[in-house]
Amino acid sequence: MPIPSSLQQGLRLPVVAAPMFLTSGPALVTACSQAGIIGTFPALNQRSTEGFREWLREITTALAASPNPAAYGVNLIVHKTNPRVAADLEVCAEFKVPLIITSLGAAKDVVERVHAYGGVVFHDVTTAKHARKAAEAGVDGLILVSAGAGGHAGAINPFALLHEVRSFFQGTILLAGALSTGSDVAAARMMGADFAYMGTRFIATQESYVSARYKEMLVEAGASDILYTPAISSIPANFLRQSIVEAGLDPEKLVAPPGIDLTHITEPYKKGPEEKAKAWRDVWSAGQGVGAIGDTPPAAELIERLISEYRAARASFQRDDARFE
Repeated sequence: MPIPSSLQQGLRLPVVAAPMFLTSGPALVTACSQAGIIGTFPALNQRSTEGFREWLREITTALAASPNPAAYGVNLIVHKTNPRVAADLEVCAEFKVPLIITSLGAAKDVVERVHAYGGVVFHDVTTAKHARKAAEAGVDGLILVSAGAGGHAGAINPFALLHEVRSFFQGTILLAGALSTGSDVAAARMMGADFAYMGTRFIATQESYVSARYKEMLVEAGASDILYTPAISSIPANFLRQSIVEAGLDPEKLVAPPGIDLTHITEPYKKGPEEKAKAWRDVWSAGQGVGAIGDTPPAAELIERLISEYRAARASFQRDDARFE
């Protein structure tokens, strides 16, 4: 399946910088799109729908003044405990956001609303079962969040998940899970994915909103420093073990919450001196690809590096594979 035509303009590398909670915002989205990949952010990174509207105004204004930028996208968490879904969706329609990424529910009415204004919908899945449900809802693409991905992730090997989903889905496929380099992007394409979906690598950029300590931890960590657990948000996810420790929690004695509840995410970001750590804010997600992260460059510099690595990997493969022709 070719990349949707509405997402092709300005695209220099088949990469979507994943929307990351409390991490992605206008600066990172704009830098990514200006450099030639699709930048995205969660609507809920803004504390209100009106604030979300202001962010979209900021992004669209910056990109309108940029020469040939790539598209951008917004993540909507489509879950019954998110009180802002309908309002945020209407703001997306107001700005005609090119790409909507839905999570925690593939809603047919959301897909229809986005299609009505000409947008594209990609949906997060971790299993073939969820992929089938999303396909039935009419999404344009599926984001396969495989084993090793940062944040909420599945436990299925990317080879297995991609090939199983491709057997019944002909739309756009994005592959997520421990992708940190341009050669990883080339490998994902060789496997049959249309896009690589990269999150953790873009946390470690200058434009991300996270603390210096978070970025430092990413540079220091390896795959063995990632803990996969449902105990932080009730959904299995990958987190930096050291961040759990520094939040005052014991990684070996975590207790999962009773269920998903998004109502708390409209609370202020900042923690007062007497307030206890909040798992969703003070425990930091990361994927198993952290071992390939060695610096925190500006996003544009990182993207140029990824492009160079991608082209080198493709050229090397084509040269070395000629013996089998």
